[in-house]
Amino acid sequence: MALRVLSGEDDPATINDTFIVLIPKVVSPEELGQFRPISLCNIIFKIVSKVVANRLKVVPSEIIFEEQSAFVPGRLITNNIIIAYECLHFMKQKKARDLRCCALKLDVKKAYDQVEWNYLQAIMLKLRFHQLWVQLIMRLVSSVSFFVLLNGDCLSSFKPTREIHQGDPISFYLFLIAAEGLSCLLKSRSQSSELSGIKVAPTASMVSHLLFADDSLLFFKANRESAAVVKDIL
Repeated sequence: MALRVLSGEDDPATINDTFIVLIPKVVSPEELGQFRPISLCNIIFKIVSKVVANRLKVVPSEIIFEEQSAFVPGRLITNNIIIAYECLHFMKQKKARDLRCCALKLDVKKAYDQVEWNYLQAIMLKLRFHQLWVQLIMRLVSSVSFFVLLNGDCLSSFKPTREIHQGDPISFYLFLIAAEGLSCLLKSRSQSSELSGIKVAPTASMVSHLLFADDSLLFFKANRESAAVVKDIL
């Protein structure tokens, strides 16, 4: 079954029914935002997804910029933490008005739920993934049907129009690819001198942004022009 889905002979929708369980984040939750949705995937689908994830995980180190440190083999998220600390230390030391910089922390709310399928497909093609590979990924992503488990009962199913779901082995890498769009925009504006980052030493590289999966830290000059560029990028 797994081989037939991977070769395109079978429709993955037949094994892509997923249960959503809401895990409370607090003791007595009162709002929907106080629950963490966990996706329980079909085990055969997880085998298929794991095969694709194993083939995909060798690619991020070649196509994902070094500003992203999460889920990329050979990189440690602590590296970006150390760089962020050095940048903030540099900012505290520089008091001259023309050298003042600012840091902007961004956190994507419900990050996996916000990924648009047409955008994900477009950026994979832009990164030169093969058309057949992109089609396989999109079949796995878009064929999902969700069932919410409420008090042990299964509610009626619904199909989403966007998102990559929690619990899927491939979701980590797909989100890195999606986030690479923001990284490319920031890097291109920085290279064109529209956006100046932080350079903590004469021999150091310019740091305009650091990515920690769905958390981002942006560095730029503390002036109206740089703020306008960042706003335009976002």
